Amino acid sequence: MQHALSFDVEEYFQVANLAGNFPREGWDSVPSRLDIGMGAILAALERHGAQATFFFLGWIAERHPNWVVRCLDAGHEVASHGYDHRFLWELGPGGFEADLARTERALSAAGAPAPLGFRASTFTLTKRSWWAFDTLVARGYRYDSSVHPVRHPVYGVPGFEPGVSTVQAPGGAGELVEFPVSTVPFFGRNWPVGGGGYFRLLPLSLTRAALARIESLGRPVALYMHPWEFDPAQPRCPAGASARLRHYLNLERTLPRLEALLAQHEFTTYHKVLREVGVL
Repeated sequence: MQHALSFDVEEYFQVANLAGNFPREGWDSVPSRLDIGMGAILAALERHGAQATFFFLGWIAERHPNWVVRCLDAGHEVASHGYDHRFLWELGPGGFEADLARTERALSAAGAPAPLGFRASTFTLTKRSWWAFDTLVARGYRYDSSVHPVRHPVYGVPGFEPGVSTVQAPGGAGELVEFPVSTVPFFGRNWPVGGGGYFRLLPLSLTRAALARIESLGRPVALYMHPWEFDPAQPRCPAGASARLRHYLNLERTLPRLEALLAQHEFTTYHKVLREVGVL
């Protein structure tokens, strides 16, 4: 079975955990470290003959179009992560429309085709922002990977279908395929195993067991990571204990753990997996 691998392309200083240190108006003055993580990721994918979907921030595509080109040249999919990592409920329906349009222009200017997929900042497509499905359908998106079927203080839709499903836009715009990052059922709840901090926190043996469990359910796995997770030497910033743990824990283990999974499983783009299962 082919599984889906994705990367949210953003700088370390753009993440929600460190937002207090880096106001958006000052982002251009912070030295970029994107090349470190992106270089490591593309090299690992090439070594293992794997493909992935790269959800680019429009802000990144404007300033680093070379990485959009390199992803496309290597056969990867380029999708949208919004423009500058704002939560959907910060944007509102009108702001979200403008945010998508600005990101699409940035990706197009870098040479990418119109994106088919979208992932919201910090999985903030929740019941509070369910209206986003209408906007995505109206703008021609075919799939989304923003709904996380877990319990979390900021995001999550507990009880949502953890596999591939189809969502009807609440305003009647049509339907969209939803492909959440992976979770595993345990004691009546879905537990996150699909990447990010959980990938660095959990022992690799548990991640492997979770992937085997998902495969046994007949579902493709969906993993996600970020370029900054492949940069152990990135600057350490002041933050609360929980935020620092989530951001900095085991950064040095991300690349070898990814390589171990690439050697064991077949990973490709979201688009290709969704075509394989017959929903696109």
